[in-house]
Amino acid sequence: MPQFDAIIIGSGIGGLVTATQLATKGAKVLVLERYLIPGGSAGYFEREGYRFDVGASMIFGFGERGTTNLLTRALAAVGENLETIPDNVQIHYHLPNGLELKVERDYQQFLENLTAHFPHEKQGIRSFYDECWRVFNYLNSMDLLSLEEPRYLLRTFLQHPLSCLGLARYLPLNVGDIARKYIKDPNLLKFIDIECYCWSVVPAAMTPMINAGMVFSDRHYGGVNYPKGGVGQIAQRLVQGLQRFCGKIIYQSRVTQILLEKGCAVGVKLANGDIYYARKVVSNATRWDTFGKLLSAPQIPINESKWQQKYQKSPSFLSLHMGVKAEVLPMGTECHHILLADWRKMMDAEGTIFVSIPTLLDPDLAPKGHHIIHAFTPHWFADWQGLSPSDYQRQKERIAAGIIERLEKIFPGLDAGLDYLEIGTPRTHRRYLGREDGTYGPIPRRKLYGLLGMPFNRTAIPGLYCVGDSTFPGQGLNAVAFSGFACAHRIAVDLRL
Repeated sequence: MPQFDAIIIGSGIGGLVTATQLATKGAKVLVLERYLIPGGSAGYFEREGYRFDVGASMIFGFGERGTTNLLTRALAAVGENLETIPDNVQIHYHLPNGLELKVERDYQQFLENLTAHFPHEKQGIRSFYDECWRVFNYLNSMDLLSLEEPRYLLRTFLQHPLSCLGLARYLPLNVGDIARKYIKDPNLLKFIDIECYCWSVVPAAMTPMINAGMVFSDRHYGGVNYPKGGVGQIAQRLVQGLQRFCGKIIYQSRVTQILLEKGCAVGVKLANGDIYYARKVVSNATRWDTFGKLLSAPQIPINESKWQQKYQKSPSFLSLHMGVKAEVLPMGTECHHILLADWRKMMDAEGTIFVSIPTLLDPDLAPKGHHIIHAFTPHWFADWQGLSPSDYQRQKERIAAGIIERLEKIFPGLDAGLDYLEIGTPRTHRRYLGREDGTYGPIPRRKLYGLLGMPFNRTAIPGLYCVGDSTFPGQGLNAVAFSGFACAHRIAVDLRL
């Protein structure tokens, strides 16, 4: 007899939302986490009085209105909530040719900021971003659950026919398809590219319009809100909620194999030899780890091989977690920045630098008189293979020095004001997050039709589901929370809960 209704492999946000949603429906749930704490890329670590976010600190999904505030809803479902701190500027861009621009929370102010740089494109700017709002309003009018569940689809269509038809129109479209309808200036189109790249890791031509509608509008609707105590608090509170509903999580439990019987997923085996059985198995690992490591090659369905022909692993990141003296930051510094010196290098390793300074919102994350600066830039795992320990350390220090030098343009005296520095590479991401090559997630190998190529939660193996950034709708905390709601909904129907 199965010991559990569902086993979730990994405690990333997608996995935890799946687990908590199932637990609230009465399912007996077990989460297996390979590390010491939950959260995955949304985890944290502490060093010398600093509490660092593992990943980015720009968080969507904590709004109070509508249906797209998925983190708020996920916590509330298990009796939890988080105090959050609003950020009035999503990003301060530092771009080629002196393009300095702040994306204000106030929508009209953002349009005015952008129009000031491209006055001849005033109408095109308004038309493009208004169309993003149209997509967002469709999404924000309905509960976001499993698109694989026919009764949900029928019910939602009967309740919101215009929204459903509107979304169906945008499913095969990418941002570039829409932007070029309204905008001609090549430099403005490049700006739209980096607006997409900063969260999708691909330019506008390859970014699904539905995803952009969510991000480009929710930053003005629900806004960017930072959880007090750090991003890691989201996973911690979800775990508390899971346990409140009698769910179980076991740390330092690395799953090495998904067990199959007669072609159906029935349980998992751990590195220490322990075996757990369940009626349903959910992998919060990447698609490559699930179908390649947890399942052997003969067990991989044909459709997974075809999917990997369409999508590839995105780059990983090289991260600098810095503790700095407070005087390093000029007065009026914003929390999030993106630096790019050459449009042609936007997608190159070290081409774009992302910066988060969460202590500008929550000073308690650092010792008094100090701030956290987390700077990260795309990097490929292959560039870090085959290095001796000394060569590995030298490469880290060389690249970090170059990044700090570039950051000094907006933070003068950064190097002299360093109090603490820890450098993470793609190898670090693979080791601690258990992600193949430390990848951020899947990206298209070529231009595809919007979101139509992204898989949903069910797989071709009965009893096995996937959740997280390798499933619809893709990367980002709010997106993987969406996948968690959808996955739990589909499983609950299958379990007749």
